[in-house]
Amino acid sequence: MSDLSTAPDAAPDPFAHVRIVLVGTQHPGNIGSAARAMKTMGLSRLVLVEPERFPHAEADALAAGADDVLAAARVHDTLAEALADCRLVLGCTARSRRVALAEQPPREAATRAWDGARHDGEVALVFGRERTGLTNDELQLCHGAVHIPANPLYSSLNLAAAVQVMSYELRMAMLSAQAVAGTARNEVPAAHAELEGFFAQLAQTLDAIDFHKGRAPESAMRKLRRLFVRADLDVREVRLLRGILADAQRMARLAGGQAQAQSQNRD
Repeated sequence: MSDLSTAPDAAPDPFAHVRIVLVGTQHPGNIGSAARAMKTMGLSRLVLVEPERFPHAEADALAAGADDVLAAARVHDTLAEALADCRLVLGCTARSRRVALAEQPPREAATRAWDGARHDGEVALVFGRERTGLTNDELQLCHGAVHIPANPLYSSLNLAAAVQVMSYELRMAMLSAQAVAGTARNEVPAAHAELEGFFAQLAQTLDAIDFHKGRAPESAMRKLRRLFVRADLDVREVRLLRGILADAQRMARLAGGQAQAQSQNRD
């Protein structure tokens, strides 16, 4: 298996905890196509349960560059064996069955799978046979069901296409998590005392520049406090704002001194 951690645009470690499990696959070409679908989205762990024909030249041909995924694929005799160490198992099924499982659309299921994987839990997405899908006994081994909302008039989704859909949704869940992490705060939030010092200086500055024009300052200060509390200021932001206020106070003093000097000259 290739080392994804050193490859360009490498999948993060959580993907190392996600496996795609194909049960009773009948056409070897679907195994190769599924491997290709996985690799395009950064997944690499393929598990096969009782494949009818594997290894096979057709699987190799349709993998189209995902030979490393095929070479590293593990083959098990039973689904229970393939899932023995998993904490979360989601079965992809095209139709409701007698097994009562919580059903989720692909995006929600992928987010759930990502959350489990990033906390170092082993996660499996299970796909059944091309013609008959997963049996009720196999679904009993799952913790939830995933249903891809295909066209009800033609809902025959190819196995590899279903793997592609779920692999894509997993990658989107990863990218969304990275985007949230990228916007996470790096600076220390301002403490209560620091905010109160800022509010006191803000009130003084507003008085110094005659912002209130004779009106009671309480209403304006309440609104300004709410505004800055919502902004969730960090330490550096408070320092920047207080620097601005200090300059405003200095300019107010200069303006006041000049006005006083002009008044004395007129006298």
